[in-house]
Amino acid sequence: MRHNNRAATAPWIRTRLRTAPGAATALAVLVLVTAFLAAAFPRAVDAYETKGLRHDIRTADASRGVLEVARPQPGLELPQGQRDAEVRSPELGRVGAGLLKALPAPLRADPSSVAYGVRTTKPAVADEPWLPRPDAVPPKLSYAAQSGLKDHATLASGAWPTTPREVTSDSREVQGAVTEETAAELKVKVGATVELLTAAQEPITVTITGIVAPRDPRGSYWSADPLLRTPSLVPDPEAPFPVYYWTGTVLLAEDAGPALLSTAAEPVLYWRIPPDPSGLTGRDGARLTSVIASLESGPGLLKVRETAGETAVFATGLGHIVEANARMRDAISPVIAVAALGIGSVAAVVLLMTGALIAARRRGELALMRSRGGSLRGIGGRLLAETAVTVLPASALGLLLAVLAVGDARWWPGALAAAGVGLLVCVALPLRTTLQHIRPMLHGAREDMVSARPSRRRTVAELTLLVLAAGAVTALRRRGTSSDSGTDLLVSAAPVLVALIAALVLVRLYPLPLRLATRPMARLRGAIGFLSLARAGRSSAGGALPLLALLLALATAAFGGSVIAGIGDARDDAALAAVGADARVSGVSEQTTLPDELIRTVRDLDGVRGVAPLRIEHSVALPEAVAGDGGANGGGADTDTSTGTATGSGSGEDVGAAAIVGVDPARYAELARATGLPAFPAARLKATGPSAPLPEGTEAGPDRVLPAIASPAVAARLGKEPQALDTLSGNFKVQVVGTTPRVASVSTTNFLIVNSAALEQQAPTTLLLTGAPDPGKLHAAVEGSGKEYAAHLRSEERARYVNTPMQAGAERIYLAAVAAGAGYALLAVLLSLLQTAPERKTLLARLRTMGLTTGQGRRLLAFEATPQALLAAGGGLFTGWATIALLSPGVDLVPLALAGVAGSDTSPVPLRTDLWSLGLPAAGVVALAAAVAGVQAWWASRRGSITELRAGDSR
Repeated sequence: MRHNNRAATAPWIRTRLRTAPGAATALAVLVLVTAFLAAAFPRAVDAYETKGLRHDIRTADASRGVLEVARPQPGLELPQGQRDAEVRSPELGRVGAGLLKALPAPLRADPSSVAYGVRTTKPAVADEPWLPRPDAVPPKLSYAAQSGLKDHATLASGAWPTTPREVTSDSREVQGAVTEETAAELKVKVGATVELLTAAQEPITVTITGIVAPRDPRGSYWSADPLLRTPSLVPDPEAPFPVYYWTGTVLLAEDAGPALLSTAAEPVLYWRIPPDPSGLTGRDGARLTSVIASLESGPGLLKVRETAGETAVFATGLGHIVEANARMRDAISPVIAVAALGIGSVAAVVLLMTGALIAARRRGELALMRSRGGSLRGIGGRLLAETAVTVLPASALGLLLAVLAVGDARWWPGALAAAGVGLLVCVALPLRTTLQHIRPMLHGAREDMVSARPSRRRTVAELTLLVLAAGAVTALRRRGTSSDSGTDLLVSAAPVLVALIAALVLVRLYPLPLRLATRPMARLRGAIGFLSLARAGRSSAGGALPLLALLLALATAAFGGSVIAGIGDARDDAALAAVGADARVSGVSEQTTLPDELIRTVRDLDGVRGVAPLRIEHSVALPEAVAGDGGANGGGADTDTSTGTATGSGSGEDVGAAAIVGVDPARYAELARATGLPAFPAARLKATGPSAPLPEGTEAGPDRVLPAIASPAVAARLGKEPQALDTLSGNFKVQVVGTTPRVASVSTTNFLIVNSAALEQQAPTTLLLTGAPDPGKLHAAVEGSGKEYAAHLRSEERARYVNTPMQAGAERIYLAAVAAGAGYALLAVLLSLLQTAPERKTLLARLRTMGLTTGQGRRLLAFEATPQALLAAGGGLFTGWATIALLSPGVDLVPLALAGVAGSDTSPVPLRTDLWSLGLPAAGVVALAAAVAGVQAWWASRRGSITELRAGDSR
């Protein structure tokens, strides 16, 4: 009988996890959070790109997004029966079903809104005397026999149009219907008849049997051709002077299409197919563009013609929608890449710092194993297995949480990112730990950053990194940050490059001020200052790795905060430029003047602080540009006090017309101060003598010279001498006395501002308000004065800049980047302080035996942490500022702030440094370092010195 006399051994991994459960749990939580962020980022990008593409297609006008296949009427050489059969519903429906099947992926149709039929392309004159004639011109109507009328409308009155007998090309009586809007504008009633002439001038009587109400007026069925739903008053292009007439559409019975074949209104067969974006993803944009191009003029069109006929054509505006979406995505991607690369780099550095902390804590344990014959391979394998047991489940859980949190995205980019986090920790921690024990380690002298001399290898490595990073930044600065080829990794790596340069330089320069400060501190009577500086110089918390993590985190947070602040500022500026003040009251037409009663009513509303009346006249012709020196002498409304020297061939040559803005100088100057517009020199418009203000309605001669504040281009054109103007407010001369780049409530950059009291016609056309009036009361007051007046509020205009899914997704990513940057920065501070925590506790215990008080210990640790915190904060401020200065020339925030809003100002919005985003994280680093030092001193004071000072302790 054999006996196993070997001693039982406990499994290594289980023993280690039971011995240090706190460290294992903390590492797992850090890996979990990092893996979640790494996996969520690509999924969030995929999600907002997918939602953005679907949103753009769904919200686009149906006339742009619908897919339309059309072909002319059947040829006259065909038998009449065959021609009639081809335009009836069964045959049109068969062709429509074939077209739906022929659509190539990823293009898919919404079958519930597909419409087909026959329509006229040449409007026919309707001479019925009961139809309205605004300028004595009869209306012109189109006719359409479209499928699915009963499914997409409700019957408001009358009956549905039907075909009591089969309709052919010889039929001369058909039934039709109109929408409620068409009936209201064209005065159509149930039972009315309209005549449509055939090519032989024989009348076809169309009897209106019903009036219908669309179920979904904005859907593709009614909006692909808006005239189906709403009539329009259009100008007659053939008239010698402006005259208008009504145009609209009469909906015939579904099978009444053959009757249109006998007309001269050029009928066509059509199939309107609305796209279904629910199955599209953001990555389908390029394929979708290619497919649409093929359907318009490529192999796809040949397949369409196999189904719809050899003369069929395919038309859609969907390609332009997809291209606009791609342009916005390409504009946003480089900005997002900066955040991704910055946060990814700081996360990697923090994970390496965590490995360094664990390695430092286990240095004695592993040195003992090495001294007792442990091989590097065996130690590294055990560490790898120990780390993998904790890290890999945490990475998998982080990936699972990212998948649950962010949907509508591909799974493999997130899986690769989470796997990369787990692999980095599993590989870096064993390597970082085992490489320290290649040679036997003896307890040597303590590290002192002040007196230490870096090795030649380290010096060469640092210089190499410094030269490479500086060269990359120089190349980036020379060639600019704009890129037409998508995301540029060199641009995206700007925060990393700047932080790397700053970290290498600051670590080398850090000992210099400490040496200078230590000498005077040594002469003082107190020991706290000297000890704190000595400890700061010997601490490893100020190494390159912790400093690099802090600089990266602070730079990324500053860049992200500046982007978010810039978006808000751009939207505020755009709303102010559109409205002109906090609120604006004006006429619907440009020449409508505001009555005094309306002005008094609005001025007395609660919340209105100031009122500035303006008289605005657009497109006033300017005289020819002056030759020789031009411009206005004296101060302007901005820091540019004059237009300088301009010639007739300068910028003023292209300015043919300008807006004349009559203002009350004092009130307008107050408005400019309240709304943040450039300072306005009201004193320059207070004309005297022949230019003095006129009583209301008084005529003045054309030789009156009015002082004017002009835009730079207009000032350059008019020059210094008085120039004559003919306006609706009177004929006079103007002399430019200053310039300003902007004027409230006028979008054009060419304008002249004069004193409204000096004009013959002084009635204001616009009223600008400052303050916070109640929107409901303001609209009610304006509407009570008549429909010809309208009110616009800055807050309502600001609300128009609602984020599209792509913009909202990009903003959320940047908010997450700012939060993650701040979190990793704080974590880097904690890790750097925890690495030297045992040494500080031992120091406090030893000093307490020499009479150090608790307050002195708290100050000692706070002063010790201050130099490293100030170094990181100052470096973070510089790194953030340098990153923004480096990238701002190529960053335009318009796609993030204003894209997709009709009528918004799309001039470039540059990136500007946000002081709060730059200063708050840096201040947080200093505050956290001081707080941690204070907490550690308090905690150490609660424990006895005997606990810390053990015999044989080498600390």
